[in-house]
Amino acid sequence: MSMSTKPGERRRRPTIHDVARVAGVSRGTVSRVLNGGHYVSPAAADAVNSAIRKTGYVVNRHARSLITGRSGSVAFLLTEPQDKFFEDPNFNVLLRGCTEALAAHDIPLLLMLAGTPDEQRRIVRYVGSGHVDGVLLISSHAGSPVAEQLVRAGVPVVVCGTPQGTSERLAHVAADDRDGARTMVRHLLATGRRRIGIVTGPQDTPGGVERLAGYREVLAEAGLGYAPELVAAGDYSRDSGARATAELLARRPDLDALFVASDLMAQGALAALAEAGRRVPDDVAVGGFDDSAAAVAARPTLTTIRQPWDRISAEMVRLLMARIEGQDTSAVILPTELVRRDSA
Repeated sequence: MSMSTKPGERRRRPTIHDVARVAGVSRGTVSRVLNGGHYVSPAAADAVNSAIRKTGYVVNRHARSLITGRSGSVAFLLTEPQDKFFEDPNFNVLLRGCTEALAAHDIPLLLMLAGTPDEQRRIVRYVGSGHVDGVLLISSHAGSPVAEQLVRAGVPVVVCGTPQGTSERLAHVAADDRDGARTMVRHLLATGRRRIGIVTGPQDTPGGVERLAGYREVLAEAGLGYAPELVAAGDYSRDSGARATAELLARRPDLDALFVASDLMAQGALAALAEAGRRVPDDVAVGGFDDSAAAVAARPTLTTIRQPWDRISAEMVRLLMARIEGQDTSAVILPTELVRRDSA
């Protein structure tokens, strides 16, 4: 059914009364269907949903929010500089996955970038005022007040990665970073390498801390010990991977393997190795972490640790929806997987 109009007239938007009339039910029944279908028979629900399609009715989210006290939207909050969002493919994969998972609930996802303290304060004020129902917090650094401030403001929050340095009990979803690192270093050892360096992530992030810990544990198992000169820090950018690798080569020219804590940094590491005249994997075997688009684009293609991004996205949304409904949730830790390609 379409709402009839005269030439030159603006088409009237269908209302809940139109849906009720076409469905042959009361306005209250339509309202109950729109709010979850509680206490509505299957036949009545089918009639209402059919009438919605026929009339082209669209829910007035503003009106609903006045009744329910909810905005009907969720924020994807990245506490990193804007250029990181466009450079690092992992953020885009997470954003797409969370958007798709929320679409099943008919909830839009709002992207928010807050890389500086001032931006973070503004975002916390905005979110704390009720403009979104919950926050998917990405890339939370130790010492960052954002997560705790949101929780104190009563905002449901789910963190991507294990929260660092916070007194709050935060719901979170993470890949098993430490076990993934252990798997990669054992693989490099199995290729016969013994002088294995690492380019870590930032040490105020869960991935940075846990992947370094896994590296150290496996070297100890192998009786190789921990050599600080084989460790250099990056910030998950391609350039930092190149700089850290050049630093390692200057310290230890005999380096024969390199575990790089992200695929994007590994791309930079490969460039630095090529510039130094080192062949991969003949002279230096290289392993990454993430299994992002950067791993396949690398030359040679990158042996890496796969993070289950689709499951991470889905679990983050599941936990957040539960938090919004007032349920108590905690942590989900997901397994990683070694993906063998040409670099190691």
